[in-house]
Amino acid sequence: MASTQQGGRSLPYRNTGGSVSDDEAIPDTDPSDTSSLLLERLQAYKHAVGYLENYITETEKVEKAHAKEYEKILKTVSSPLKEGHHFDQSLGGIAGLFESIRSNTQGIANSHLETEKNLKGSVLPTLERLHVEIKNKNKELSKGAAKSSKEVDKARNITQKHIELLGQHSAAFASSGGKVEASNDPYILQRGVNHRLNSQVLEENNNRNDLLAVQDSFMQFEGHVIQTCQQAMAAFLQCVSGQSERQKAMYSDIISTAQRIPPDFEFKGFVHRNSNTLIDPSVPKRSVSNISYPNQNHASTQPLIAGSLERKSRAALKGYSAGYYVVTPAKYLHEFKDDDDYKKDPVPEISLYLPDCIVGGIDGEKFNIKGKDASKGKVGSKLAMSHELAFRAKSPADAEKWWTTIREASGQGAVGGSTPSSPVESRNVSGQQAPPQYQETKQTQYQDTTQQAPIQSRQPAPVQTQGLPQQGTGYQGASITPGAGTVSGYDQMNREAKSAGTGYSPGTGAPTSGVERAPGQY
Repeated sequence: MASTQQGGRSLPYRNTGGSVSDDEAIPDTDPSDTSSLLLERLQAYKHAVGYLENYITETEKVEKAHAKEYEKILKTVSSPLKEGHHFDQSLGGIAGLFESIRSNTQGIANSHLETEKNLKGSVLPTLERLHVEIKNKNKELSKGAAKSSKEVDKARNITQKHIELLGQHSAAFASSGGKVEASNDPYILQRGVNHRLNSQVLEENNNRNDLLAVQDSFMQFEGHVIQTCQQAMAAFLQCVSGQSERQKAMYSDIISTAQRIPPDFEFKGFVHRNSNTLIDPSVPKRSVSNISYPNQNHASTQPLIAGSLERKSRAALKGYSAGYYVVTPAKYLHEFKDDDDYKKDPVPEISLYLPDCIVGGIDGEKFNIKGKDASKGKVGSKLAMSHELAFRAKSPADAEKWWTTIREASGQGAVGGSTPSSPVESRNVSGQQAPPQYQETKQTQYQDTTQQAPIQSRQPAPVQTQGLPQQGTGYQGASITPGAGTVSGYDQMNREAKSAGTGYSPGTGAPTSGVERAPGQY
């Protein structure tokens, strides 16, 4: 568009950058662009402040919710400790730790409530006021610069119409040969354009001044917005950091309370409170030897005799095996592997009820017993029927003690004038050897009659239990043959018994035990 000049001045115009040029009467830019841009910026700030408001509001809600959650946490330790009597109720122990947990957890819940109130009462109002200020600035811009922009548009439209009218009549002036109406005289029309163009420029300059004023105030207003947001965030930080510091301090107090508990604090108190129940380590351990119980020393528990004997195995190749034997006041002969009561339960291997047994004669350190095993062990199951058991002592004297005690316990008492059914080897006093001649009383299983018969033996026969005379039967000793240099079996047995420390009773002819004490006390 050609530039129009009047009085040496060029008409202003506005390009896309917002500046006004003097070579255009009607700029092709929209005068409301600047105000619209500023309004859009205000909207951006308003939304930014709204975001902060929402953030603080949600934080405030979360703090309130945290307070409720910590109330729930507090309920987990609000009840007294189960079996709490096991803990020292004074401070410094487990009970004191839970008291610290309760108080500090309640403090944390209260701090969240306090933070929620501070955010709601101090931080949010600041942002809300700023939001109102942005809205007012928006109204100010809309009613001021935006309204003047409309006036500029209106003036430009009027100027544009007169410029078009001038152009129309200027063209008609050339075609009509210069004849026009007075009102349509191009000169008058040009002056009308200048008048309206001047009004347009005045509106544009006024609008420009208003926009410049708004632009200048925008920098200050934005600074105010930013500073207000900074103040609100500083207040927010003070609230949440203060709450965090208080919460940290409360948690630290809980941890320090737990760490200050001495490892032995509770146990020492526990021992002090239950000293009558707990074990005193200074008291020595119990010993079986120091324990007494009812009937511990009853007469029925004291053995008549006890010690080691050897018993001949039923298997011919095994020979004799040692064991620990006891004759009890209950008239049992018990066999054990050893005399240890602690290593295992002392269950007898063999138990012979002596009144039901037949006790054979004694031959040096050997003697036999025939009877049934009354125990329920492995040996007892094998000895369900009567069997003859051969025993061997350490010495003839020891055998005499065992044999006498067993005879008394069996009810057979002393020999009572009878001799062992098994012959024993006689000894020649003068150095000559001759078979002993004596009469032996024989008794059958079903007859009570006896008969005498001389028996000669060169070697000692095996000890037999069959045919022993019943208790109380008389003994018929063999007479001494004059000049033969031999002695009867009776004298020989008497001499051997005397040499072993025992003797026969002169009145009854029965062997005595040779022990002054009662049976079993050796």
